[in-house]
Amino acid sequence: MRGLIEEVGRQVEALVPQPPSVFYSGVSDLASSVGRLRRIARVARDTATDDSVTRAAVTKAPGSPAPAEEATTEDPTDPNATAPRTSPDQGSRTRDSVTPTPVTPTPVTPTPVTPTPVTRTPAGQAFAEQPSGTRDSSTQDPATQDPGTQDSVTRTSVTQDSGPHAALGESDFAALVEPYRRELRVHCYRMAGSYDDAEDLVQETFLRAWRARDGFAGRASVRTWLYRIATNTCLDFQRRTARRPQRYEPLPGMNHGSADPPARITWLQPYPDEDLPSADDQPDALAVSRETMELVFLAAIQHLPPRQRAVLVLRDVLGLSAAETGQALEMTVASVNSALQRARPTLRDRLPRRRTEWTAGADAREREVLGRYMAAAERLDLAAFTDLLSEDIRLTMPPNPYWFVGRAAITEFLGISLDPGSPLFLGHWRHLPARANGQPAAGGYVRRPGTTVYRAQVLDVLRVEGDRIVEITSFEPHLFPAFGLPLRLPADR
Repeated sequence: MRGLIEEVGRQVEALVPQPPSVFYSGVSDLASSVGRLRRIARVARDTATDDSVTRAAVTKAPGSPAPAEEATTEDPTDPNATAPRTSPDQGSRTRDSVTPTPVTPTPVTPTPVTPTPVTRTPAGQAFAEQPSGTRDSSTQDPATQDPGTQDSVTRTSVTQDSGPHAALGESDFAALVEPYRRELRVHCYRMAGSYDDAEDLVQETFLRAWRARDGFAGRASVRTWLYRIATNTCLDFQRRTARRPQRYEPLPGMNHGSADPPARITWLQPYPDEDLPSADDQPDALAVSRETMELVFLAAIQHLPPRQRAVLVLRDVLGLSAAETGQALEMTVASVNSALQRARPTLRDRLPRRRTEWTAGADAREREVLGRYMAAAERLDLAAFTDLLSEDIRLTMPPNPYWFVGRAAITEFLGISLDPGSPLFLGHWRHLPARANGQPAAGGYVRRPGTTVYRAQVLDVLRVEGDRIVEITSFEPHLFPAFGLPLRLPADR
């Protein structure tokens, strides 16, 4: 660890403005080193936590009340840990929501917020407060609008020097918005399904907020204001890209299995758990629940139209009321409720049926399965590898066109590359454990025949049920630095 800290110091000292490609390479190396350091710290923290939990379990008398310190270490994502805030329109949400209770606390405002329409500049880049009673006809149900007009909803100019933040300089503005970067990136990731796009969308959100700072009247909290901008930034992005999930197509000469092809979402990317908001380093950050970050959930909501997706995320994930959601999206409460009623059944149809049975307590079992998975690959032990797979396992590799459903099809595909006697033998493997989207993951490195270095090859994200792997989503290795994984490993590791 000391050596890694020294390496981070050297990389920081060497980081100076340079041509873009060189500068990007230096920043990527630094991010990878910092990520590795975070991985070490996380393992140490988790080990210490596991030890303390074990000691508490051993010493606690049956039926005795929990010690006082246990109450302060509850999982912040546990919906039973704190009672959710309710509003008059949340009764049906509690009964029908995909996540029965709000996953995150509703943003707290420093003063009572008067529902006031939020408007954007002609470029669609900023927001300003608008006097009540001036909402125009463009706020009607989006289903009745001309699709070409939805991007120009309630366009108004920002009044210069009208808000309390008009005099903010760049450093003061950065101090104001930077604490929300992590949670906004998670929000944009949910909306876009891509880690790379989420980072770009957060940057665009901050740019829009900077341009609109004069018009921020302070009647809502900074967080609420930023979420409005971020959500509409994501909607504008989705209108530009017009992404729609497709179906995988069979490839000639390849056994994909007998089941129907799964949905193909070429832009889907994993999200490192270490980048999630934490109550330790951001006490006021929104908690992130596991079920709303798992890849099956992210893939499912990509099937929703952008506005329905935004409504579902704001209502069922962030726990905003219908009125707050309508204000953020410039929709009426009736339109919000209608969009939510259409979104929920679509989402449920796309989620695994046994999903409600998943529990956070499965972490230890998942780590054990992940360890066996990595060991089997490193030993080139196809039998041990196959024993970990469920009968109906699914393997996809976004953005690539490869897909397999069923243990037999996956075993046939892997058998060729794991057999040293095969002309298609890929090489010898090493793995490093990781966490992505609240799920176990493995960064895989291959040493090609005749070489001495293990190079980053694939990031496998596993979905585990019981003691079997039911889904593997394999991603390309360019995001290794975001997970604190190096791009190379020495042969003697």
